[in-house]
Amino acid sequence: MSVLRSFTRTKSIEQSIRDTDEPGHQLKKDLNGFDLIVFGIGVIIGTGIFVVTGRQAAENAGPAIVLAFLIAGLVCGLAAMCYAEFASTVPVAGSAYTFGYAALGEFLAWIIGWDLILEFTLAASVVAVGWSGYAGDLTGVPTTFEIAGLTVNVGAILIVVLLGALSTLGTKLSGRVTMVIVAIKVGIVLLIITVGAFYVKAANWMPFIPEARSVPAEETAVGHTPLTHLLFGLEPTQYGLWGVITAASIVFFAFIGFDVVATTAEETKNPKRDMPIGIFGSLIIVTVLYMAVSAIITGMRPYTELDTPAPLSEAFRSVGADWAGTLISLGGVIGITTVILVLMMGQARVGFAMSRDGLLPRGLSRTHPRYGTPYVMNIATTAVVAVLAGLIPIGTLEEMVNIGTLFAFVVVSIGVIVLRRTRPDLPRAFRAPWVPVLPIIAALACGWLMLNLTVDTWIRFLAWMALGVAIYLAYGMRNSRLGRAQREAAAEPTGSAVPHDAA
Repeated sequence: MSVLRSFTRTKSIEQSIRDTDEPGHQLKKDLNGFDLIVFGIGVIIGTGIFVVTGRQAAENAGPAIVLAFLIAGLVCGLAAMCYAEFASTVPVAGSAYTFGYAALGEFLAWIIGWDLILEFTLAASVVAVGWSGYAGDLTGVPTTFEIAGLTVNVGAILIVVLLGALSTLGTKLSGRVTMVIVAIKVGIVLLIITVGAFYVKAANWMPFIPEARSVPAEETAVGHTPLTHLLFGLEPTQYGLWGVITAASIVFFAFIGFDVVATTAEETKNPKRDMPIGIFGSLIIVTVLYMAVSAIITGMRPYTELDTPAPLSEAFRSVGADWAGTLISLGGVIGITTVILVLMMGQARVGFAMSRDGLLPRGLSRTHPRYGTPYVMNIATTAVVAVLAGLIPIGTLEEMVNIGTLFAFVVVSIGVIVLRRTRPDLPRAFRAPWVPVLPIIAALACGWLMLNLTVDTWIRFLAWMALGVAIYLAYGMRNSRLGRAQREAAAEPTGSAVPHDAA
């Protein structure tokens, strides 16, 4: 079989759904629409709102950070319609990976799965380090130690191991814990909005979009320049319209998570009804909260003073509301906890789906006989995230996570168009409107935000993708279950036809 045929073979929707009933590789169906909204809010509200807001207001957007959140939310909304159609039509673990396998072929499915591994694993590791820092600051207890000559972030390792164990004990249990934490977290966000409104000074919102200004060349390395500036020969600037768009590309980090809801489709009782509810419900709620918080924070304190490790709590302390600052720090620790949990769950389910298809070793897709969770992949995910968070000093890498997410959105948007043409017969509980116009706009909008990320981010992303291609050629292409089935069918003496799975 030619390499090209291997690249383009697709897995039928029917086969993907049949695979969910395979003994020893089944996930337990425990979730409803409310659970999905809770999961979505649990992972979306986290470091993005507690940290990224202040930094991007100070560096790129000023008070117009509100518009940056609106732009990022609208782009997510376009992609959400495509995700909702896919997740309700193909209720199988794996999110964009599974959707890509059905619509675009095995190679692109592998690429998107490899991309999601980067997104979820790196995001969980970075957030765990952030959690450790917040926890140490709040309690006054050191969380990083020198052990055998190595700097070990013990706090990050402990929280990752604890949450890894929790996710193995059951998705429903994880959902209940997440529900409690989300209630506390949303309460803290509402506290910021209601109390902060009394300290807002309208003068801090002026000018709403600060005038664009040039950044001296000596202050901007080529690698830190947005790719659009390099491609079109634009002068590096801060603020203005380009600053708002750049900020939107980066605050996109704050929305990462609604796509994680799609990874739980296989564990949902009624995915055709509940997946759209979970995806749209969580996205709408957090977009409104983000815009409100960013308006309050830039009204309380001049935007030039918001580039701090904890901009929300420090804004309240700057106006004498120390008690609120302490509560917000506590909310930051609590909020980040659910982000780590749901990101790790998302990564485990993407890896589970790829393993069940044979693109990764099959043993990784074993499920727990009692809890019905992908415990082997949970353990592997926990180990990798703990090592990264505990031993490697990871800086602010939201851009690296963003490019992976945006790439996944592009693939899903294109996949909706392809599947509408190749499988018009499929029953779709939710249909994205205005196809193909809306998915095309979604793909272009996501692509535009990708182009506004830095050159260094693109270089790292392409290097990761190149490694993924090498692994697929060396292992995945030969061990794919779909590929083996096609080879066995071709080798039968009767020359029986290749099944629909090998479209």
